Amino acid sequence: MFSTNMTEPWLDPKTIDHLLDDTRTWAVVGLSNDPGRTAYRIAELLQARGKRIVPVHPGAAAAGEEVLGERAYATLADAAAAVGTVDVVDVFRRSEAAGEFADQAVAIGAGGVWFQLGVLDEEAFRRTREAGVPMVMDTCPAIEWGKRGA
Repeated sequence: MFSTNMTEPWLDPKTIDHLLDDTRTWAVVGLSNDPGRTAYRIAELLQARGKRIVPVHPGAAAAGEEVLGERAYATLADAAAAVGTVDVVDVFRRSEAAGEFADQAVAIGAGGVWFQLGVLDEEAFRRTREAGVPMVMDTCPAIEWGKRGA
């Protein structure tokens, strides 16, 4: 069973610090123009912290939308082809649907994967780490920056 204590390997403080501090471009899976959604609020925070966000949402892309001033893409592969290097793939999907995005992140050469609070997939974590890609699960950048008092 999953636990949210800091002894879990997916909550490694060094990995969290690396993804928060040493990255710039974050593809945000599930980001649409709905300001009531958590993905939208976290993407705003990422932008405020100097990150470039790249929305990945099939519906927003099909509508030709921009989200928070950035063009939306239907897939991670489309996003990576358009913007180049993706440092972190931030996943706002249910646990049972999230693993495929970790695999896609590895496939596009992303520098890291972040599953949001409540999103857990131990097999995806294992696969991603075995591919040499750092991964965090079951927390949020806002929470982690908050722990720093920043």
